[in-house]
Amino acid sequence: MVERHKEKIVKCDQKVNITAAFGSELVLEGSTTIPNILLRIYNKIGISDFQMIMLIQMIRLYVEEKELYPSPETLADCMEAEPSRIKKELASLMEKEIIAVSEYFDSYRKVIFEGYDFEPLFLKVSDIWAGIRAKEIEESEKLLRITVNGRDFDNKKFDENAAGLIPIFENEFGRALSPLEIEQIEQWAAERDAGLVVEALRQAVLRGKHNFRYINTILMGWEKNNLRTLEAIAEYDREFQSRRSSRTARGSEAGKGDLGTVEKNNSRKKAFIKTLYI
Repeated sequence: MVERHKEKIVKCDQKVNITAAFGSELVLEGSTTIPNILLRIYNKIGISDFQMIMLIQMIRLYVEEKELYPSPETLADCMEAEPSRIKKELASLMEKEIIAVSEYFDSYRKVIFEGYDFEPLFLKVSDIWAGIRAKEIEESEKLLRITVNGRDFDNKKFDENAAGLIPIFENEFGRALSPLEIEQIEQWAAERDAGLVVEALRQAVLRGKHNFRYINTILMGWEKNNLRTLEAIAEYDREFQSRRSSRTARGSEAGKGDLGTVEKNNSRKKAFIKTLYI
């Protein structure tokens, strides 16, 4: 392991206000940041409470003291545990592929040394985050379909001009619109039914996209598919969901009896998760 200087620098003048000195130390000592998502889901990836505290101490040593490969004795000094238990818990984390040991290069001293690698841990965390995010997207799409299919289009009326649309947009955005945004609404209203503009706004808001570019993309998509009424949009969405359900069903049927089904499902899951990062 590379030897590093860990001596603490202490102020010589001791005639200081103790409260101010504590505040200064609190800031200058720094802090260790642990992602909230890790604290929420660590038990789901096989990390015990004791191991989580140990990981936090390992990250602190990594960040604060540049100690990448602390010994069981070093970690035991930070916790109420014997080195023998620390060694056992480290082996468990390695076996569960939560941490690893990798080689690092010190460009200043021109040496290579070993240290704990936390990438496997955060890879597992990112996979769970992606799964949570995928579920949120699925639920929002389901809500969108329910709302679209249940809308009473015949009884819903909109003002056929920009003046009637501007208050609706300002209410959804929670602010006054800029002159350019008002000009964009006027252009939309002049080219199509106002009800379509409001529907595009609603769908954008449901997806968390509070921006005019996304709304315009929705409107352009409908125009490309020659969807000029709310009823046509609802029918198109129903047919789209029906086709997607049919493809899913055919895929499931084709996979019966296939020894590689699990691998194929995992590949599809990884491919979907990859799209969340794009």
